[in-house]
Amino acid sequence: MLRDWNLQFCRASALEAISTAVSEDYMLVDFRTDARECGPVNTDRFISVAQDTGADMLYSDYREKIIDADGRETVRCHPLIDCQKGALRDDFDFGPVLFFRASSFRKAASKMPLDWKYGAMYAMRLAMKKIVHINEFLYTAVAVDLRKSGEKQFDYVDPKNREVQAEMEKICTAHLKRTGAYLNHENCKTYSEARVSFQDNADMYPVTASVIIPVYNRAGTVADAVKSALSQKCSFRFNVIAVDNHSSDGTSEILSSLAAADSRLVHLVPERTDLGIGGCWNLAADHEACGEFAVQLDSDDIYSSDDVLERIVEEFGKQDCAMLVGSYQMTDFALNPIPPGVIDHREWTDENGANNALRVNGLGAPRAFRTAVIRHLRFPDVSYGEDYAMGLRISREYKIGRIYDVLYCCRRWEGNSDAALSIEKSNANNFYKDRLRTWEMKARKRLNKAMKKGRAK
Repeated sequence: MLRDWNLQFCRASALEAISTAVSEDYMLVDFRTDARECGPVNTDRFISVAQDTGADMLYSDYREKIIDADGRETVRCHPLIDCQKGALRDDFDFGPVLFFRASSFRKAASKMPLDWKYGAMYAMRLAMKKIVHINEFLYTAVAVDLRKSGEKQFDYVDPKNREVQAEMEKICTAHLKRTGAYLNHENCKTYSEARVSFQDNADMYPVTASVIIPVYNRAGTVADAVKSALSQKCSFRFNVIAVDNHSSDGTSEILSSLAAADSRLVHLVPERTDLGIGGCWNLAADHEACGEFAVQLDSDDIYSSDDVLERIVEEFGKQDCAMLVGSYQMTDFALNPIPPGVIDHREWTDENGANNALRVNGLGAPRAFRTAVIRHLRFPDVSYGEDYAMGLRISREYKIGRIYDVLYCCRRWEGNSDAALSIEKSNANNFYKDRLRTWEMKARKRLNKAMKKGRAK
């Protein structure tokens, strides 16, 4: 009734061969040769839930054995999250064991291009119509990646993985076309085409550009960020809006001192005490001091040179876009380059960037926006994924421009908010971004249907 396979680094051609060899009703797929050396999988429970739900694919929470450098063993629980329709990222954590209905596996394998070298299992799970997460701990596996969350998060944009990512993009794009969520780039508006609907005019703004720095308790880094922004050399007027979200560690005093010394710094403290980072962005964009362009700078980081702001505003004009994204260099706190180096998101293309944005976990930095766009579309008031949500929303209808030169030094240190997240916090963050993708896919399907009806008329 059950067939057990190890599919580590399996190609599409191998999946087809395996599928034809399976005569049992169900298949248990093991991603790692050592995954289950800790004991058996509760296959009876997998079979029972598969029969009850009619699922094509199932996965479960599991326990993880951790062996430290001294050989000491501990076991921790590793809960997973539900796989939503929008969970299109190829690094979704299913755990090392998957369970398939053999007929569903066989059908998907028979339709898969045989030349997939890296993404065969990614294509397989995208082809599954019903995926069920059993939130029970059905097996124990040995932990093989003990890096902190801040060290893992850039794997997908590591230059050495570019060939892998290119194949994953093709697989995801084909899935979006099958499901009706694919966007034709020719339907994307330039900003000039959209400007009337935004009622935007350069004369409405007191300055051309504003650097936006949302900050909470960053006394050790915020002065560097602000000074980096104020040191920009521009042919136009600009300012810096630091949204101090009621800091309690001395950040407020530092900003007050800097603002007293330079009138271009607007030290903005929200009246509300419940705002997330997205709410702080909305507050800054709504402020009377905000310029025509709102440019991001995190309170941990600095610009790479004194001409970044000039370059960004210039490219807005050249590329006629609603949002612009640059590239950044990963550094330590002393600005020494660290792996994976330059993060330039070169997987972005004008033709398919808006579609591939549903697969990757971010669009890059620094991010810059037409202020009128923020005032119209609004950031969700959260402190994780707010920038990604805005990027997805903009890319649905409007052009996003790119600068592939390094504009930004992203400093990694133990104080980064994402340096060492718990499994539960990482799960919550990933679940939220998957939810954003799910909502965006639904919106794009509705948009495509409406456009199709319009053409039919």
